[in-house]
Amino acid sequence: MVRLGVGTVLVRRAIALTVALVVVVILTAVILGASGYDVKIWQALIHEQLRAYQMQLQRSNVPPAKVKQLVSEYKERLIKLYGLDKPWYERFWPLVSNTLTFNLGISESYDVADVAGVPYPVRVGDAIMRCLPRTIVMITIAQLICAAAALYVGPFIAYRRGTMFDRAIVSYSALTNAIPVWWLGMILIFFLSYRAGIFPTDFRSVVAYINNFWKNPLMNLVQIFYYASLPIITIVIAFLGSWFYTVRAMVLRVVREDFVIVAKAKGLPERYIASKHVLRAAAPPVVTNVILSLAASLSGYIITESVFNWPGMGTLYWVAIRAADLPTILGLTYAFTLVYILARFILEVLYIFLDPRVRYR
Repeated sequence: MVRLGVGTVLVRRAIALTVALVVVVILTAVILGASGYDVKIWQALIHEQLRAYQMQLQRSNVPPAKVKQLVSEYKERLIKLYGLDKPWYERFWPLVSNTLTFNLGISESYDVADVAGVPYPVRVGDAIMRCLPRTIVMITIAQLICAAAALYVGPFIAYRRGTMFDRAIVSYSALTNAIPVWWLGMILIFFLSYRAGIFPTDFRSVVAYINNFWKNPLMNLVQIFYYASLPIITIVIAFLGSWFYTVRAMVLRVVREDFVIVAKAKGLPERYIASKHVLRAAAPPVVTNVILSLAASLSGYIITESVFNWPGMGTLYWVAIRAADLPTILGLTYAFTLVYILARFILEVLYIFLDPRVRYR
């Protein structure tokens, strides 16, 4: 067995993950190009631009014959601009190169600009950066609360397997797994917003406080959490049970190990055994689940965001797909893949400290 240095391990992991990122972008571009989907998108955009150009000429009292000529010339320029005079494999590499260098282009969708909350047209990168903080406020914070609670309570649940407390947690997990989070959100909005008046009924207004956060940080922070409280409560209620159950299942295997039995025989306190022995041994799979879940939360929840009228990453993705907005679709795919790659690299770094065996081969 050859021992590898920490630096060598990290470099190899970084190279492998970078290759995976490039492959995902290439495959996405190939699918969009080879299937002809990108041609349909560009043709729709050209049609809209030609229609707007023709109306502009007509309002300027340009003679009809001249309008027809100018529109025809403009169409030829647009075809060359979007590369529709070339086969898809010649348009392919510039698309991949621009995506990898964060040159994501301009979105031609009014709906994308509306979700981002900026005037049309909008740069894809700007739209993503506008929607990302909203998803973090609503979903990532809720998942972080679930993760923290599960990491604190999970080892004690596994340590007391078979007790009334353990059975209650398992039942709660089974119940919440059967309830769609968007349905729970509708119920809570009806009772807590419309009936009780505790929370707002229109959550879209949070955008103004997020966009202008630094003008009055304290006041805007209070307003943001006022609007985000009900969505966060909904997600925590819906996912906390599954988080408890997942950590319990991961820790349960460790509880049966000999060193835990020995620790019990020594009379060590239960809290000390759970935190110092059990959780530490179960750390690698638990940390993996936490990091990847938090990374996945950045992609947003399409239906849940729609229920709360929350313009986050899930809503942006849905609008881009519905509008056949190729730059935004490819930009979001790249962003989500990049987040996953970064999460995997963070895990590789943590594994070196949690499990030194990864340094060997």
